[in-house]
Amino acid sequence: MNFQTLNVGAILLAAVSAFLVGGLWYSPLLFGKAWKRANGFGADQPPAPTAGVFATTFLLSLVMSINLAMFLNAPATDLAFGTAAGFAAGFGWAAMGIGIVALFESRPWSYVFVNGGYLTVALTLMGAILGGWR
Repeated sequence: MNFQTLNVGAILLAAVSAFLVGGLWYSPLLFGKAWKRANGFGADQPPAPTAGVFATTFLLSLVMSINLAMFLNAPATDLAFGTAAGFAAGFGWAAMGIGIVALFESRPWSYVFVNGGYLTVALTLMGAILGGWR
């Protein structure tokens, strides 16, 4: 793998995009209430995230972005391929993996849809950024 051909700016932007999508996705504006119900959280749960949680979340988003960038690190990669590959990674790997874990944990389908949906959207957007900004 040639690390010199990785676009650091695209990797950082893709990581930021996943971080921002997550903030919106799990907010009360979109799926925050459904996420709380799917996890059995009461009105006072979970506690407000700390700065450390946000920092670690961004770091994990950065690792996801670097990983996807390495998969897309080919001269022929473009916006369409990056978007399709991001969707395949999000839906085919991440969301289905969450589905498997959820089955064994006896979680409701809403848990799979909310969390798997986030990863599908986030990785699709990340793939679009990484594929489009070559």
